[in-house]
Amino acid sequence: MINAYNRRAATERIAEMGLSASSIKDKTDSLELKLLSIFQPVKIKDLVVFSRQFSVMISANLALVQALRIAAEQTVNTALKMTVSEVAYEVDSGSSLSAALAKRPKIFSPFYTNVIKSGETSGRLDEVLNYLADEMEKDYDMSSKIKGAMIYPAFVLGGLFVVGILMMVVVVPKLTSILTENGGSLPLSTRVVIGISNFLINFWWLLAILIVILAIAIRLFANTPGGIRMIDYIKLKLPVFGSLFQLIYITRFTRSMNTLIVGGVTISKSLDVVSEVVGNTYYKELIEKGKRDVEEGGSLSRVFLESETVPKMVPQMIIVGEKTGKLDLVFAKITDFYSREINNILTNLVALLEPSIMVVMGVAVGVMVAAVIMPMYNLASNF
Repeated sequence: MINAYNRRAATERIAEMGLSASSIKDKTDSLELKLLSIFQPVKIKDLVVFSRQFSVMISANLALVQALRIAAEQTVNTALKMTVSEVAYEVDSGSSLSAALAKRPKIFSPFYTNVIKSGETSGRLDEVLNYLADEMEKDYDMSSKIKGAMIYPAFVLGGLFVVGILMMVVVVPKLTSILTENGGSLPLSTRVVIGISNFLINFWWLLAILIVILAIAIRLFANTPGGIRMIDYIKLKLPVFGSLFQLIYITRFTRSMNTLIVGGVTISKSLDVVSEVVGNTYYKELIEKGKRDVEEGGSLSRVFLESETVPKMVPQMIIVGEKTGKLDLVFAKITDFYSREINNILTNLVALLEPSIMVVMGVAVGVMVAAVIMPMYNLASNF
């Protein structure tokens, strides 16, 4: 197996190995590779490993094309392996590394390509790649902690939902048949539980259709500009989680700005790139407004001072950075501070969710007991 952009490149690779090819078979259209590309998408972790390995080889004074080819061989992810092979061929054909990466925005974001471009311009590609890998690793760690904090409550609530459905479909009908056969008036809670149970048994197909239609409608709406804006607004206004999302967006902004400025990218260009990667419409508009102020000779801090979604410490720190000319250092300090804040919030959130879930489960069990078990107990006491 040879990773190459086309047949000509494959022939050249084989010749470099001291061999000659009697025939070359293209594997890019194979079903196996297509399935791997679908079920093995390129993740941040894959890019971090690639950037780290690539940086080491550039630091060792390997030629750019040779380093790319070796990195492609060492890459485990199939989609990234093929992409890096294509990039190596284009660079060998005369393209710059940043231009070749920019053609593949689904894998290499504008943030990534702009940092690489700054490294090419300054002649510090190895340093920029290493720094980029460090920052991406921090972003990956933060995302992993957030996802990890949500696994436990999601698992428990999902299990509670499944058990509830099984109770309604299998257990409740057997218990309530005894109550209905003996006549008499039933409590409201019991009638509600029996009604839900009958609906799930007789009209489960209707519920399934409604859930599918609702999921598709939400998905389509979420892809519209109005839907994206509404979802972003709801995220910022959620109780407890709203402040967490705000800190996540602020940290993403400051970390990205620090990386770009250290890499030699101008403030205006950095703001332009970060507005696309911050991940929230309201913060994107705020950053774009700040970019316009900077281009007109104003300050970045003014826009953030007027915003209600930005902690007051952030613009105050930016003012210090603008006066001293050390914005990169200020952004790094803000990132470190709010990264610790996020970790503390997540720790407290997990500690708070555990008893909250226990309360929810207790209420659910209490409702079930009150609706089904108590009427049966009263019926048995009459004999």
